[in-house]
Formats: sequence, structure tokens, C-alpha cells
Amino acid sequence: MIELSPDLIWWATAIEVPALAGLFALILRTRAEAAALREALAAFRLEAARTYAAQGDVHTTEARLAAHLWRIEAKLDKTALAAARLERG
Repeated sequence: MIELSPDLIWWATAIEVPALAGLFALILRTRAEAAALREALAAFRLEAARTYAAQGDVHTTEARLAAHLWRIEAKLDKTALAAARLERG
């Protein structure tokens, strides 16, 4: 039978066992946090799918906005040309 020295027994009980218990607790807490994060991400994805605009709607709105901006730019160009003519003449 192998005899263990008192120093080795002290080292195992005072240092290694608490360190391993701490690591085990850290692993368990990390796994629980990862599960909670996974659930939160799934909930966010579901919320985003429900509330954000569809891509087709965004393209339609963008096209309408661009058309309005082109019309405003054309009106500004006409006004600038008219003002230039008045200054010259």
C-alpha cells in the first residue's frame, strides 16, 4: 500500500480540492449563462422578425423617397437657373 505524506495530503485538501471545486462552479455558471444568452438571442431574432420592415417594403420606400428627391432637385435646378438669369439680365 502507498503511504501518502502529510505534505501531499495537506496540498490536496488545502489547494487542489478548492481549486477544482472553483473551476467546476465556474464551468457550471458559464454553461448557465450560455444557455441564457442563447435564449435571449432567440427572443431577439423573433422580435426582429416581427417588428422590422421586410426588404421589399424598404426597397419600395427607398424608390419613392428617391423619386421625391429627384423632383426636388429638378425644382431647385430650375430655380437656380432662373435666379442666374435675373442676376445677368
